[in-house]
Amino acid sequence: MIITRPLVLGAASVLMAVVPLSIHAEPSSDKPALAAPAKKKNWTPPSHKIFAQVLSDRTMAAHPELLSVTFHGVPPGMDKVYTMFAGSFPERIGNPDDPDDIDVITKGITIVDPRWHRTTDNPKKFVVMMPLRDRNKENIGLLVCAFRLDKNPGKGEREFFTEALNLRDALSEQIPSYEALFAAPN
Repeated sequence: MIITRPLVLGAASVLMAVVPLSIHAEPSSDKPALAAPAKKKNWTPPSHKIFAQVLSDRTMAAHPELLSVTFHGVPPGMDKVYTMFAGSFPERIGNPDDPDDIDVITKGITIVDPRWHRTTDNPKKFVVMMPLRDRNKENIGLLVCAFRLDKNPGKGEREFFTEALNLRDALSEQIPSYEALFAAPN
């Protein structure tokens, strides 16, 4: 194939029309990038602080090794509306649950997730997702414990799983029923 000068010039002018957009773009600023659009909420909490939020706040205060602890399930009076209803990230309350959250709630499974391939997490974390239970040991939802790896050096699956079980079981003793999680604390 013979490349002629007009073809080369034509290709060059096409490139010049596109390339300057990236070459001459404004230099990056120190301002943080705009946050991704917020997820559409599927539930709005009551105006009062609910008991589950009190439990989350107490747990976080007592356990600096945690990055977060969150409570998930279907709020009373709703059907198949799986949501985070309390936790250490209040801005996420009312966000729809992901499929793995729903699996834990509906199937009663536990997920031990070392997050090995999540290289952008900061701080690095180890997540345990397990059925939330009431004091009668009935599965009533989902509890997610995210442990800070920087505060837990050398721990692995066995230690994180055991610690999450201990946290969940201690919480379950304080939960008379699922409905009580949504009530104002005494």
